[in-house]
Amino acid sequence: MQTLSQSQFEAALAAADDTEASPEERAEMLMEIAMGMQQRPKSAKQVHDAVALYERAMEAAPAQAAVLRARITARMGTALQALPDGGPAALDRAQGCFEAALPVLQAQGQPEEVAEAELNLGLVLQALSGLGRGRVTDAIAAYHRSLRTFTRERFAQEYAVLHNNLAICYLSMPATDERGRMREALAVQSFEEVLKVINLIDHPSEYAMINNNLGNALQYASSSHVLENNLRALAAYDEALKVRNPRDTPLEYANTIANKANVLRSLVPDPVQAGNEGPQASRGGDPLGDALALAREAQVLFAQHGDAQKAAMMAEVVNDISSELEHRRVQSH
Repeated sequence: MQTLSQSQFEAALAAADDTEASPEERAEMLMEIAMGMQQRPKSAKQVHDAVALYERAMEAAPAQAAVLRARITARMGTALQALPDGGPAALDRAQGCFEAALPVLQAQGQPEEVAEAELNLGLVLQALSGLGRGRVTDAIAAYHRSLRTFTRERFAQEYAVLHNNLAICYLSMPATDERGRMREALAVQSFEEVLKVINLIDHPSEYAMINNNLGNALQYASSSHVLENNLRALAAYDEALKVRNPRDTPLEYANTIANKANVLRSLVPDPVQAGNEGPQASRGGDPLGDALALAREAQVLFAQHGDAQKAAMMAEVVNDISSELEHRRVQSH
């Protein structure tokens, strides 16, 4: 019994041999069927079939149909980058596709398709840089070129994707000098730009993810405003916890409360320098005790849901905080 994707693939091959249609019509038909197969694929084969159809479309498209060929090439790039089993070779091919298509699209295409190709090129370059096969700064440059068209006012979704990926790129670069501090600040700024587009009601999971990432960027930033950043990080984690909970999203919830526990530990003042005053007093309650409770809860959730490595890490955190609390108790007597 044939699946729908097999039927689509065979129909596309038949369309490629339809002598009544012009070469341009056959190429466009193949491209559109490939695009349909590429959406929400149920297997790697469907994406491979889409790549094969884009290749047939390129064979059908006349040499003089430069814009059509560029569009097919750019679409093939999106399929290659989506191949779950493609590896670096597929990413290299995808990069080549976008770089080949962009000059033609820039000269004769629409601004939106140029920006889309730049966005996808950035995604490929970012993935390649993570494999040690390129520079993350090239991905950042592609994202910034895309932002010239994909503005917050006109293309909110693309704008959010771009700024989320920009933030991840900035944070992937070593913060070893003053430029590192600037990149950390830019990452925070980019996460905040995403939060201008997405909201708790319409995009709950994305809202939680970005707030969790923003909290991480703030608490680990090399800044002279450590207390201010940590308080902002706590607020971001609390926003994420409006969505994440132990019932529906246990591992995501555990990650966020583990991050929050780490911030709370840093809010405990040095008793020698601060006496009984400082962040603890200004926030009320006992940050160290709250951190211990959250760390224990995260440890249990990680263990229950099969993440032994994180459970072991949280066990160490629980032991460290318990020791700190015991040391404080002894000092107070």
